[in-house]
Amino acid sequence: MSTSIGPIDVDALRARLDRAGTAAAAADVDALLISPGSDLAYLLGVGGTSFERLTCLVLPVGGTPVLVVPKLEHPGYAGLPTDRLGVDVATWVDGEDPYKIVTGALRGTGRVAVSDMMPALHTLALRDAIGGEQVLAGPVLRELRMRKDAVEIAALRKAGAAIDRVHARVGEWLRAGRTEAEVGADIAAAIVEEGHTEAEFVIVGSGPNGASPHHGLSDRVIEAGDVVVVDIGGPVAEGYCSDSTRVYSVGEPRFDDVRSTYAVLQAAQQAAVDAVRPGATAESIDAAAREVIAEAGFGEYFVHRTGHGIGLDVHEEPYIVGGNTLELEPGMAFSIEPGIYLPGRWGARIEDIVVATETGVESLNNQPHELVVLPA
Repeated sequence: MSTSIGPIDVDALRARLDRAGTAAAAADVDALLISPGSDLAYLLGVGGTSFERLTCLVLPVGGTPVLVVPKLEHPGYAGLPTDRLGVDVATWVDGEDPYKIVTGALRGTGRVAVSDMMPALHTLALRDAIGGEQVLAGPVLRELRMRKDAVEIAALRKAGAAIDRVHARVGEWLRAGRTEAEVGADIAAAIVEEGHTEAEFVIVGSGPNGASPHHGLSDRVIEAGDVVVVDIGGPVAEGYCSDSTRVYSVGEPRFDDVRSTYAVLQAAQQAAVDAVRPGATAESIDAAAREVIAEAGFGEYFVHRTGHGIGLDVHEEPYIVGGNTLELEPGMAFSIEPGIYLPGRWGARIEDIVVATETGVESLNNQPHELVVLPA
């Protein structure tokens, strides 16, 4: 089943297909095999989901791209300007072997790269049909996808503004006596109301649950004095995602160390943002946040990387983590989200999406970073 991600810019997609072929050749890959998902959305403007029937874009280096699609699902791709993109379409029906169609579209059976998230059902069948060597397509395509163009950045700005509007409304729903799940349902509805196509994720971590970075939602009843982590996001019509975290207190926080510890977190998040510039390494941004937290004595309570890239996927390259020596370039978009998590007590995380620019950094989230104290 295919899913369009908005108006199709034929010239932009044609350029992406050309760059993908060039990148594949540079990686000593003879062809890319791209299944439905964000890679296909990037290259053709249509994403979707893989099922037991094979859908696959075959992109041979120096050859004609072919979209192999079941005939019953072809109507979902009928709106693609495949002729203008220079993409052939090969449909198949139940009883035919789609893997042979892929083999026929290839120029030989050398080294092919398959989508990172292609189901094993298809990956193994293609391996049997094609022979040769199979590698992951991610290392090829990430070199293209993590450098956003102006259209992509505009979509990320739209997503950032939409999720900011949701955070501005959290006080409508977050109060003592309600469960995390009840608050989360209201937030999910607002994510759509404020301009997303869906709520991809909603985390409402209250009290001790806030000390679990990927808590999600539960039936825990929120209490007066709770510190609450709200981490939310989703895609806008163009397919690009938001992701932003803010911290709330339902009435005055019950623990005396909340405000002083939270001030450390604010300083760490700002230090990481200030460190973003072309040429800085991903690991140096992580270090900028981590050093502030460690110097304050909370190093063991910062248990994850400082950030992740974002675009058509919520999590993609580049990853802002120790050991990643990648140098930042203009157009790279990623989160900066240090956290401090005190098991059994409370936790906090501040997250913005930023873009490296020619001269520094642009933040795509602009809600205040201060601890938001709501009426209990």
